[in-house]
Amino acid sequence: MPSAPPIVHHPAFRAEMPAGHRFPMDKFSRLAAVLEAEGVPGADGFARPEPVDVETLRLAHNEDYVRGVIELSLPPEVVRRIGLPNTESVATRARAATGGTLLAARLALERGIACNTAGGSHHASAESGAGFCVFNDVAVAARRLQAEGRVGQVLVVDLDVHQGDGTARIFEDDPSVFTFSMHAEKNFPHRKATSDLDVELADGMGDEDYLGKLAEILPALLSSVRPDIVFFNAGVDPHADDKLGRLSLTDEGLGRREAYVLGACLALEIPLVGVIGGGYDADIDRLAARHAILHRTAKSLYSG
Repeated sequence: MPSAPPIVHHPAFRAEMPAGHRFPMDKFSRLAAVLEAEGVPGADGFARPEPVDVETLRLAHNEDYVRGVIELSLPPEVVRRIGLPNTESVATRARAATGGTLLAARLALERGIACNTAGGSHHASAESGAGFCVFNDVAVAARRLQAEGRVGQVLVVDLDVHQGDGTARIFEDDPSVFTFSMHAEKNFPHRKATSDLDVELADGMGDEDYLGKLAEILPALLSSVRPDIVFFNAGVDPHADDKLGRLSLTDEGLGRREAYVLGACLALEIPLVGVIGGGYDADIDRLAARHAILHRTAKSLYSG
C-alpha cells in the first residue's frame, strides 16, 4: 500500500497577480516546494487535477456568474467584492483549484484521506465570489459527488478564522450538507450567514481554549450527522501572527487541531478531504510552512 496519502497540486494554483497585491498568491507554489522537499507526497508525487468543467461549476453556482468569470466579463462591483482581478490566469486558477478539491474528494473516498494544496474558497456563494474566493470548491465537489451518487450526507468542518458564509448560503436549504463553522466572532464577513452550526470565538483565544471548544463539538457532530465524507477547511489564519486573524493559535496548536480532526474521522473510517483555506503573512516561507502542517499531519496519521 502507498505510504503517503494523496496530495493534489497543479502549477496553475498560482495565478499571475498585479505587483504589490495583498493576496499571498506565491504561497501555493511555495507550499508545493516545501512538501516536495520533505517527501510528503510520497514516491508517486502529487496527484494532478483537471480544471473543473462548466457543467460541474453550475451545480453550485449561477450560470451567469460562471460565464462572467470564464469569459472575463464580471461587473466591476463583483470584481471588487472578490478582491482578485478578473483575468484569464485567475479564472484558470479558480477552475484548477476547484478541480483539485474534487480530485481530492474522489481520492479520499478511495484511500480514506486526501489533501489539496489549495481550496477552501468559502466566501463564494451561488451568485458571486467574495473575499479572495472565486468558486466555492468544497460546495462544487460536494454537489458533484452527490450528483454521481458517490455520497449522500456531507459534513463541512470549517475552521478558517473567517465564517464560511458562502458555503452556508449555498446549502442553507439543503439538509444533505451540514455546515459547521468555528470562527472569530468579530472578523470578516461583517454580515454573517447562518450555518447549520456556528461557533463564534472571542478575540485572542489561544490553543487550549480553542482545542477544548473543538473537542466539545466534533465527536457529537460526527455521531449525529453520520457523514459519508468530511470536507475540512484547515485555514491557518487563526494563528497569532496572521495579518487577518484575531485569534492566537500557535504552530503547535494548529498541529494539534489538524491531528484531532483527521484522527477523529480516521477512527470512524469517514473519508476526509483537507483544503488549506486562508492564511495571510508577508513572509511566504513562514506561511507555506504553516499550511504544510495539514499535509504533514495527514502523512503522519496515514496507514494506507
